[in-house]
Amino acid sequence: MPGSSVDREWTLDELAEAYAYPDREGPWLRANMVSTLDGAAQHDGRSQAISGAADMRIFGALRGLADAVVVGAETVRQEGYRPARAREAFAARRAAAGQPPAPAVVVLSASLELDFTLPLFTAPLTPTLLVTGAAAPADRVEAARKAGAEVVLAGEGAGAEPARVVAELAERGFARLLTEGGPRLLGQFVAAGVLDELCLTVSPMLTAGEAQRIAVGPGAAVPERFALASVLEEAGFLFTRYRRS
Repeated sequence: MPGSSVDREWTLDELAEAYAYPDREGPWLRANMVSTLDGAAQHDGRSQAISGAADMRIFGALRGLADAVVVGAETVRQEGYRPARAREAFAARRAAAGQPPAPAVVVLSASLELDFTLPLFTAPLTPTLLVTGAAAPADRVEAARKAGAEVVLAGEGAGAEPARVVAELAERGFARLLTEGGPRLLGQFVAAGVLDELCLTVSPMLTAGEAQRIAVGPGAAVPERFALASVLEEAGFLFTRYRRS
């Protein structure tokens, strides 16, 4: 539905068609972020305040299509992440694609300073993965494994290396990847040149203040151009989709 704009609510079936992953070999890393008109990715440290009902439906649709949802540890702590749930509307699609009922949540963390008693680790429908570096604290790695999380080493230092994260997940059968940030994690993927697609919701709000942009941290050596793939509109929100040129 490139360039579509109608005064009605998009159905989940329409969203699933509009946001289908490309039919290609290898992993595809998609990001889903929201920004206000003045570039804020958060308000009072959370994205919920600048989101809306339509944005949350697309949030659910993107999760319903993904093999794995990749997030940073700080986002897990700030947003109170819970396990991804199975969505009846996507059950047939997921079964036909050989996917489990719900995507795995993949948490990137150098320190592994996370509460492993949370449902994200103790009661996921699909086991949670923790991605870190080879130099991560051994006691925290052991605690994560005892909690039931699979620990993936994707770097020689304390933290994971973005390109290796994508490769390690693809080796485990997670090819349709979705990252929901936060801004620091997205910045790492952008700087490493491994982001294939950005789904950016433009929220019709102004916040001023000093909130983060959707991507922060070390910049790319050269700005990379993305091509507009589609635009949807609902309730004043613009749902844009850009792909690597």
